[in-house]
Parts: sequence; structure tokens; C-alpha cells
Amino acid sequence: MATGALLNTAGIVTGGLLGLVLRRAPSVRAQLFLRSVLGASTIFFGLRLVWLNINGSFLSCLEQLLAALLAVALGFWLGRLLRLQKISDRLGQRSVRLLAAARSRAPGAAADSFSACAILFCAAPLAWLGAISDGLSGFFWLLTVKAVMDGLGTMGFAQMFRWAPILSAVPVFVFLSFLTLACRLYAAPFLEARHLGAPVNAAAGLVACTVALVILEIRKVELANFLPALAVAPLLAAWLR
Repeated sequence: MATGALLNTAGIVTGGLLGLVLRRAPSVRAQLFLRSVLGASTIFFGLRLVWLNINGSFLSCLEQLLAALLAVALGFWLGRLLRLQKISDRLGQRSVRLLAAARSRAPGAAADSFSACAILFCAAPLAWLGAISDGLSGFFWLLTVKAVMDGLGTMGFAQMFRWAPILSAVPVFVFLSFLTLACRLYAAPFLEARHLGAPVNAAAGLVACTVALVILEIRKVELANFLPALAVAPLLAAWLR
């Protein structure tokens, strides 16, 4: 079962329903508090994912941690070469245009707001990190954090566009479930047979910590460029043996 996908879907639906009922956004103070909690939770669960996948003697743990850090650094530069952040930015700009069109109350307003929310929730780097971690090790907590974030976002969208943003829960569930089950059925057995699952999870945990920098608005980070680290980590671990 794709637990993380279910939680993320529930978060979107719950947030949307609250938006329809409350019809008023949380206060600025409440928003700052929630942002702090989400940022701290992302760091906690990211570091916990690293902790769960690094084991052995002190020197062995240090080597594994350094390898994960190197994988993240190499993955970032590979992401830059592939221009992943630019692709992510284009998707974000597409969502902004759709939301602008929906605000104009054009005939396709409902469809535009639905599409914009689906793109935003599926393309988020935390969606990929959470689904892959859930599929490889059953660690669904990153998607739990994303569920709260998406729920808050849907609450605001539902206040502006009514019910359409809530329906974005359907493509989000399909996408996250597909990615999670693909990792669980195909990637996990392949990696575990070669004892390479832990490096992927450790790298995912470190990348998740960078997401917190954006949530807490500490600095702007090219999050999408870090995603190749999940592919670099097992290759680097195999090469270092």
C-alpha cells in the first residue's frame, strides 16, 4: 500500500474542505508558526532517514555519510547540466498562468485551477523524495510533511476557486502511487540484492533537509537540481566498494 500517497491525498482533500467551510485564511502569526513547524519537521524526518540508513562502526558511518554528501553534490551538478531547475521553473510559471486565468473567471476557470494545483503538487521535489523513500523503505514521513503543506495550499486555493482544486487530489494520488509502487516492486529488489538501497535513502534524507531551507525562507535553493543525487548515490556506493 502506498501509505504516503494516501496521506498526501487526504491532506489535499481535508485542506480543501476546510477552505470551503472557513472561507478565511489563517492569520499571519498562525502561518509563520506552521511554516516553522513544517521546516523543523522536514529537517527532523530528513535526518532520521539518514540515521536509519547509516550503520556500522563510527568510521563506517562517517564514510557512508561522506559518500552521501558527495552523491548530493555530484547529483546537484548533474541536475544543473540537465537543467532540471529550469524545467521545474517552467512548470511553476505554467501554474501561475493557469491560476491567473482562473482568477479572471474565464469559462475554463475550474479546469485551469485544477490543472495548476495538480502540476504544483506533483512536480514538487518533496513529492519525488517522499514517494521514492516510501517505495524503497516504507518511510512515508516526508510525504506526511508534504500532505500538510499541500493541505494548507489547497485551503487557500479552495477559498478562491471553490471545489476544483480539491479534485487535484486524484492525479496526485495516481502519480505518487505509481512512483511508490514502481520503486517498491522494481527498484527496491534490485537495489537491496546489491545492498545499495541505504545510500539512496541517505541521499534522499540529506536532500530533504535542503527543502527545509526553502520552507523556512532561509535562502532560495535549486531543489530540482538535487534529484539526480538519488541515482548517483547507488552508483557511487558501488564504485567505492
